[in-house]
Amino acid sequence: MSADDESFIPGVSVEQPTSARVYGWLLGGKDNYAVDREFALKQLKEFPAGLDITRENRQFLYRAVRWLVQEAGIRQFLDMGCGLPTDNNVHQVAQRFTPDARVVYVDNDPIVLAHGRALLAEDASTIVVDGDLRDPGTILDDPLVTRLLDYDEPLAVLYLSVMHHVPDEDDPVGVLGAVLDRARPGSCVCLSQVVTDDPATSAAMTESVRAKGIPWQTRTPAEVDALVAGLDPVEPGLVDLVDWRPDRFQPPLAPVDPSLRPYLGTTKHSKPVYEYGGIVRKPAG
Repeated sequence: MSADDESFIPGVSVEQPTSARVYGWLLGGKDNYAVDREFALKQLKEFPAGLDITRENRQFLYRAVRWLVQEAGIRQFLDMGCGLPTDNNVHQVAQRFTPDARVVYVDNDPIVLAHGRALLAEDASTIVVDGDLRDPGTILDDPLVTRLLDYDEPLAVLYLSVMHHVPDEDDPVGVLGAVLDRARPGSCVCLSQVVTDDPATSAAMTESVRAKGIPWQTRTPAEVDALVAGLDPVEPGLVDLVDWRPDRFQPPLAPVDPSLRPYLGTTKHSKPVYEYGGIVRKPAG
């Protein structure tokens, strides 16, 4: 199937890039359009680190979910803004270490929903629902979600490489708080987002992405820390994702498209932007 055949999924726009399709392409995925690839390559010319940090985020997913299962004993996951299916998705990692894990994926991209539902058609313990992560109340009350998740048990909520899509005007603290208010103590938030320590780089990247109609806000590490104030960080805290419990033996990612290869490894020389995050836990009381 060619993703450039715009008729294969109803409601899909080929005039504007989407974060899910761009992200999927950087991970080696095939479900994207020319507009997504053109946008990604343009962004990489301005911010070459984008390819490496996207892939570092995906590798973090594996380590984080493994920790949540093995160390925190969590058996249910809510993946907000999950993106397109690829290798080692949340349910595959979780169920590798505990077969009884239950996973709810949330996204509002038609391609994500179509491919996710096709992949999971025979899996009763994992579902994909249509939802906007900025409207957590609707997601949490969805009958499909409440059928699978028990809010009286510890829950892991994942916001992986999506918090930059929740700018301050969309109240990211309120978004996170609405979910945590429903979760029991001991529940965890696993999050990451693109950050920089340079205000000029932050402004340039934010303006560049927003110009294509994609909600975006590049933050500083301190601004991300403020989003989860009051929660208990899991060691080593919120950090550059390559420093979060690194494991050189974890499964590799799929290879990238040849047009992306010049950007692989650029962060070895310069890393003006990076994915920052980790796991925080809701305290008791």
